[in-house]
Amino acid sequence: MATKILMLGAGGAIARHVINYLKDEKNVKLTLFARNTGGLAEQAPNASIIKGDVLHKSDLDNAVKGQEIVYANLAGQIDKMAGEIVKSMEAAGVKRLIFITSLGIYNEIPGKFGQWNERMIGSDLIRYRHAADIIEASSLDYTIIRPSWLTDKNETAYETTQKGEPFVGTEVARKAVAAYIVNIIEHPGKDVKASVGINKPGVYGDKPGFY
Repeated sequence: MATKILMLGAGGAIARHVINYLKDEKNVKLTLFARNTGGLAEQAPNASIIKGDVLHKSDLDNAVKGQEIVYANLAGQIDKMAGEIVKSMEAAGVKRLIFITSLGIYNEIPGKFGQWNERMIGSDLIRYRHAADIIEASSLDYTIIRPSWLTDKNETAYETTQKGEPFVGTEVARKAVAAYIVNIIEHPGKDVKASVGINKPGVYGDKPGFY
């Protein structure tokens, strides 16, 4: 039986890499949900495409129903979206959530890099933290992902840290984050009820090299 996966914010850059990894997998049934669905049907001809808004309850409820894994790759009112996703999944009895937030939400970045990150992201960190708090208080089997500063490099190397551990890596490729997400989809028992930092191994410093 194919695993039914709903991707919210499927037009996002990380999501596009996840789609590329999964689009030809016979044991996966993809549903791609986005406000702007342009190009999705061409990228993944076998996927179901839904044009919708996470903050429109009927759009979200209809998409979530019958799914097994929900992967959310969203921006904007991220805390409000997290609340709606939790409510919709709990009502539908869908348990497994993969949700992208931001590094720095737990003040987990030591030293100058932490100070720089806080300055750069600013008040958005509060919204990302609130989203994580909502998900962590839910009954879902969640994995919250906190990626480092993102690059478009064609590489898949990553290392992870758990909540409560210091976060030191200054960058990570979107393709590498996608590789981690696909690994979770293929092994849904991994990193359950976890908040996971993800960064490129060996690239540490006071700020990302591209700044």
